[in-house]
Amino acid sequence: MSRALIEIGSCNVDLELRPIEPSWIIEGNPVSRSRVLSTSADGTAQTIIWHCTEGRFNWYYDIDETIMIMEGSIVLESDGMPPKRYGPGDVIFFRDGAHAKWHVEGHVKKIAFCRKTNPVMIGFLIRVVNKLKKIFTPTGERRPASLMGAG
Repeated sequence: MSRALIEIGSCNVDLELRPIEPSWIIEGNPVSRSRVLSTSADGTAQTIIWHCTEGRFNWYYDIDETIMIMEGSIVLESDGMPPKRYGPGDVIFFRDGAHAKWHVEGHVKKIAFCRKTNPVMIGFLIRVVNKLKKIFTPTGERRPASLMGAG
């Protein structure tokens, strides 16, 4: 199956109900909805749009997740991190294994970039292969540098 090299999407899509794990809810009745906007060819990365109504809850991360808040606000706290309010335009990175207490004030809409982490040895091997590709690919055949790892 062939995949397009460039996919176009919109953040203005119908979202599907994605309940928060009931044992994680601390206060209120937060209702969350989301939709996957894109998935990488290897299935290890996704872009997701997510909306949640008011409430307080725990969240446990089993992936790396970078979020950008588009609407609304939240107060986040975690071990060693005092409560802090975040709103539109703020970007937050949660590493695999992180735990945070979320307090959604009214509502929040975010875009999330999620990536399953590889075991350390696989990550090392990927970096080695990428370095070797740079060394052995003739300069005229090299692709322009990406935003990630340029240089």
